[in-house]
Amino acid sequence: MIVTIERLGHLGDGIGQGVFVSGALPGETVEGEVVQDRMAAPRIVTPSPDRVRPPCPHARSCGGCLLQHASDGFVADWKQEVVRSALAGQGIEAPFRPLAVSPPASRRRATLSARRTKGGALVGFHARQSGTIVAIPECKLLHPDLMAAMPALEALVKTGGSRSGELSLTVTRSLGGPDVAVTGGKPLDAGLRAALAQVAEAQALARLTWEGETIALRVPPAQAFGPARVVPPPSAFLQATAEGEAALLSAVRDAIGEARTVTDLFGGAGTFSLPLAAGAEVHAVEGDAAMMAALDRGWRQAPGLKRVTVETRDLFRRPLEPDELRKTEAVVIDPPRAGAEAQTRALARAAVPVVAFVSCNPVTFARDALILVRGGYRLDWVQVVDQFRWSSHVELAARFSRPV
Repeated sequence: MIVTIERLGHLGDGIGQGVFVSGALPGETVEGEVVQDRMAAPRIVTPSPDRVRPPCPHARSCGGCLLQHASDGFVADWKQEVVRSALAGQGIEAPFRPLAVSPPASRRRATLSARRTKGGALVGFHARQSGTIVAIPECKLLHPDLMAAMPALEALVKTGGSRSGELSLTVTRSLGGPDVAVTGGKPLDAGLRAALAQVAEAQALARLTWEGETIALRVPPAQAFGPARVVPPPSAFLQATAEGEAALLSAVRDAIGEARTVTDLFGGAGTFSLPLAAGAEVHAVEGDAAMMAALDRGWRQAPGLKRVTVETRDLFRRPLEPDELRKTEAVVIDPPRAGAEAQTRALARAAVPVVAFVSCNPVTFARDALILVRGGYRLDWVQVVDQFRWSSHVELAARFSRPV
């Protein structure tokens, strides 16, 4: 079948004539076999001027990056348009700031798949739409420190993996070295605990967690949030790149201005709370008690910060109500992909002057934005942040204000 690509879908596939085409760009003519509604192996008949040679040698086989064949300018415009279209679907327009993008080799956190093999271990990403694991020795996405941890990951797989099952390894760059959390490995017993601890020591891992149990803690796997040093619980949320985090934090600071009291909703382990505490008193709210405890310890050990209070609370079931927000001058909210409909409805009824909204899902952001706009807020600007480079994933920050 010959197909002309009309647009790029939200997951990065080219779409034309009702067919989803992997690795195709708008304006291209492609040819290939269509199974159901998908062309998995297209031949590019007429290439787009936005098509480029992928920088990574694994691009054709690895599913970790989906858009290496597209120019940076095309990806930037497309990601801006994804957000713009989501807002337009709700009848909202707003000015857009220039997109901020993380550089190659900057991902400081990744979840890799692994399997023990007859000759050792295989660690990498899955191939596209496949359970096959692809080794990534020349990956252009991961931070060099994560690439340097590959021998340690392979050693863990050899020690605690089986040839019949697949392991998932979440590895995070920390100030103390690699922080690794493993699921899918062999059940723990005394012998395996000892062997894994030896691997962690020999490979200089900061922390090793196996199926939720901490096996080794050589040094605290701390993260820097402003002047504070925080040791998040294993597998806790962390922005994917330091550059992306910095761009989001800069946008949040611009949004709240000189606010002296800030409420940070879905505050995590302190990504925004602790840097903002350099100039404002902050009340951080998060449903995960371990992350709240980590944030609190980080604040207490950091010099020069203003008062930070923490509250463990399920904001989906018990959103902060207007009377609880009456003393705050600005709200920062960074919900998960599902958005924060209940909390946003409560915010819309409050009189908080400014809301800095951070989102990883343009669709739920647009839904929540409409709630705020209908509640009397104005969407002043949107800042798209591309920290998941070469993927279809979109992050953003936005400023809402309530006209006086």
